[in-house]
Amino acid sequence: MVNFKFIKTATLVLAASVLTFSSCKRGDKTITDVLTSNDDNGGYATDAAKLESHSNDVISITDVAATTGNSGLRTTSICATVTFDTSGSAHTLTVDFGTGCTGADGKTRSGKLIVAYTGHYKDSASSHTITSSNYTVNGLDLRVHKTVTNMGRNISGNYYYAVTVNDSIVYATDSIASWTGSRNRTWLSGYSTSTRTDDSYEITGITTVTRANGHVFVFTITSPLKIVYGCDYIESGTVSITSSSFAVGRTLNYSYGGGGCDNQAMLSFGTHDYVITLR
Repeated sequence: MVNFKFIKTATLVLAASVLTFSSCKRGDKTITDVLTSNDDNGGYATDAAKLESHSNDVISITDVAATTGNSGLRTTSICATVTFDTSGSAHTLTVDFGTGCTGADGKTRSGKLIVAYTGHYKDSASSHTITSSNYTVNGLDLRVHKTVTNMGRNISGNYYYAVTVNDSIVYATDSIASWTGSRNRTWLSGYSTSTRTDDSYEITGITTVTRANGHVFVFTITSPLKIVYGCDYIESGTVSITSSSFAVGRTLNYSYGGGGCDNQAMLSFGTHDYVITLR
């Protein structure tokens, strides 16, 4: 599986930890090569994983706030202040974490998430736009701008949303990773309950990550990503990665190791396979 907290190798300025690459066999050949600087040492996966994680977290938080107010966001006390302004045709939901509070998931957030919407929040075909104001998670500065459209039920009877994203992570004043594109987010469980703890989703779509160094990477989900509340890892799914930074496309297999919440994944290109352990 791939950790939502994919960490850069020690050669990267933004590193906090390292990715460990171990050899694996493809046929009769054992691959032990290391990733090169042309490959950004795998750091593109770090940025993409963090952005994916925080994007889903933001949608989940605002969904819970819209449904339950602050009761679904509390620990032993109220963590965030949730307010509604429905005085006009354009409604606003604000989730204010103040200068910092720690939620039920153990993460400390500060600043605000602001949702603009019309009609009823969960009506089919309704859309809402989520933006942020001085929003941080565990000290990481996140800038959020996404539009979420309720598409109703799919042929399997599950509710799903079309999501347009334009988010970024600000590592420093002149070091920003941005993320744009579109996602379909399908509820597998937890849609009808008022808590986040039973939520799980499937994610499909195509997004582009522009790293702080200007390198651009396109991520296409080829097998749906499964995301479960309480797991810091993507539990399964496959992503194809292309970039002008390398001649041969990459594949990230989040299902490596048989599935479940673990920190193993496989990065493959050409005849090269890397088993990735996230620290």
